[in-house]
Amino acid sequence: MDVLTQEIERPGAPAPAPLMSPDDVAGLTLDDHLCLALYTASRSMTARYRVALDEFGLTYPQYLVMMLLWEEPSVPVGRIGERLSLESSTLSPLLKRLETMGLISRARDKADERLVIIGLTRAGRKLQERASGVTPEMCDATGLDRVEMAELVGLLHALDERLRSSTHEARSA
Repeated sequence: MDVLTQEIERPGAPAPAPLMSPDDVAGLTLDDHLCLALYTASRSMTARYRVALDEFGLTYPQYLVMMLLWEEPSVPVGRIGERLSLESSTLSPLLKRLETMGLISRARDKADERLVIIGLTRAGRKLQERASGVTPEMCDATGLDRVEMAELVGLLHALDERLRSSTHEARSA
C-alpha cells in the first residue's frame, strides 16, 4: 500500500478514498512535489550550517555527532548511527576525523568488547561552549519562531515515521 492510497483500517467501514487521486497527481508540477521541497530545504539547511560551522572546522554531519555527544557524553557507535540515520561506511571515517581533531575518544566497552564507545574529550566539551551560538544563529536563519519550529519538527518526525513504516511494508510485500 503506497502513501497515495493509504487506508485507515476501520472494521466494517468502507475503504477511504486515496489521499491523492491520479488526477490530483497529474496536475502537480515539479515545484508542487513534497519530495523536491524537502530535498531543496535540506540542501539549503546544510549549506547554511556550513557557513555557521566553518570557524569550528566541522562539517554538518560532524556537528550532528557532536550535538549527540553533548547530550549523551558516552555512546556506542551503533547508537550514533541509529540516531543520525548514518551507515557505518559514512560514520566510521567521520568518527576517525573527529578523533584526529581531538574532539572524541574511542574505547572498547569493558562489558562487551564488540562495542566501541565514543566519548567526548576535554576539547570536545570546550567546543560545546565555543559553538553555543550556532543553534541560535540557525534558528534566526530559518525565520521561524519557537512555536513554528516545534510544529515543523513535529510534522517532520511524523512524516519520517510514516515513510519508514511504509518503506518497511513495501519491502516486506
